[in-house]
Parts: sequence; structure tokens; C-alpha cells
Amino acid sequence: MSGPEAAQEQDEGAMSILGHLDELRSRLFRSAIAVIVMLAAMWSFRDPLLTFVMKPIQSRLPEGQSLQQIEMMEAFSIYLNTCALAAVFIATPYLLYQLWAFIAPGLYRHERRMIVPFLVFGTLFFVGGGAFGYLVAVPVAADWLISLGSDTGLFDSSITLRSAFKFVSRMILAMGLVFETPLLIFFLSRLGLVTPGFLLRHFRIAVLVIAIFSAVITPTGDMVTMSVFAVPMIVLYLVGCGAAWLVSRRDRRDDKARAEV
Repeated sequence: MSGPEAAQEQDEGAMSILGHLDELRSRLFRSAIAVIVMLAAMWSFRDPLLTFVMKPIQSRLPEGQSLQQIEMMEAFSIYLNTCALAAVFIATPYLLYQLWAFIAPGLYRHERRMIVPFLVFGTLFFVGGGAFGYLVAVPVAADWLISLGSDTGLFDSSITLRSAFKFVSRMILAMGLVFETPLLIFFLSRLGLVTPGFLLRHFRIAVLVIAIFSAVITPTGDMVTMSVFAVPMIVLYLVGCGAAWLVSRRDRRDDKARAEV
């Protein structure tokens, strides 16, 4: 789309900087309210939720050991954070909608029609990433980290409830965000901001960025845990390259069809 029609659409969606900030504040406020409402709903299920979240760590502790509460308010804060973690995953479709509603004014009319696949696949990728983190990343990293001391007998492990929850929750949320990579690349390619050739030419740079990102978000900074993050990210980047190729192929086909007409 080009010419007066495109200019008109852009003018209709144009906002001042203050207008964008006000809109962002409104979307963030609505998102926070949604999470708080879901957190309150999850509070009645705090015990099974915490049991579920801590299972990958608890099941790998040496026999007879359990997670330790050190501070007076530690259990309450962990219950609260556990319910908040569950609330984020349950409210994911609404949170993604608020993100879309914020960026939609800057899109053309035909680009705004992508809202349904954005919400559906965005939710599936985020939840799928969280599941991967819970079922694969956390167990692999926890097995290695907990066994470091117990195998040598030099010291006994005494893992606190707070440190275990921080480890699990960061892994789950980080993997949820990481799994959004193909979707992000797909929409960037649909908007014409990246191409398959550009992505492949900068593959080495992408691997370097992934390695740095993995080191930053890894709770412990060890190579095993970093690899658990980095390897899926590289695979997802390549999947995104494939999605960008499909987009470019479709665009070429559409351009050819319009040329023939």
C-alpha cells in the first residue's frame, strides 16, 4: 500500500510522544490489573501450585532433605510469587492483546488483521517455552548443580525455598520468552524489517548475542545451564529463518500474481 491511502492510515494512527506514553501507561495498568485478578484467583490453590513448581528441585534433593525456610516472611512471599507466576501464564492471551493494541496504531490496516495468529501462536509459544523450561531445562540444570557437592561429600546441600523458587521461576519465564523468537522473526519479516538472507548472513552475530543473553539470564552462570538456554535459542532462531523464508516466498508469489494481472 502506498500513496494517499497509506499516508491517511498513518496519519490516523499517529500520536504524539506524550500520547504514546499515556497509551503505554494505560496498557501496562490494564495488564497489571489482569495479573492481580488472576493472582487473587490462584491464591486458593497456592499449596498445590507451590508443590508443582518445586517438584523438579524437591525430587532431586538427597534423601531425607527438604527445602529450607530461613526468613519469617519467606513462605508468604514465595506463595505470593508462585500465584503471580501462574497468573502470568493464565493471563498471557490478554497480556499479548494489550501489547498488540499498543503497537496496532502504527500498522497498516492489512497488518492489523494478524492479531488472531499473533494471540494464538504467541500464547502457544510462551506456554510451550514454559513447559520446556519446567520439564527439560530445570531438571537438567538442577541435576548437575545439586550433584556437584553431594557426589564429593565435602559438604551437605541446604537449599532455601527462596533460592529454589528463584531458580525455577527464572528458568520457566526465560524459556517462555525465548520460545517467542520464531514468532517475533515471523512478524518482523511480514513487516519487511528482516529477510531470510539478512538473518542467515548475521547468524554468527546471532549466536554471539544468544551466548551473551544466556549468560545474563542464567541464574547460576554455569556452562551446563547456559547450554540449556543457548541450544534451544539457536534452534528457534533457525526456525524463525524458515518462517521468514516462507513469508518472502509468499510475498514473491503475490508480487508475481499482481504483475501478471
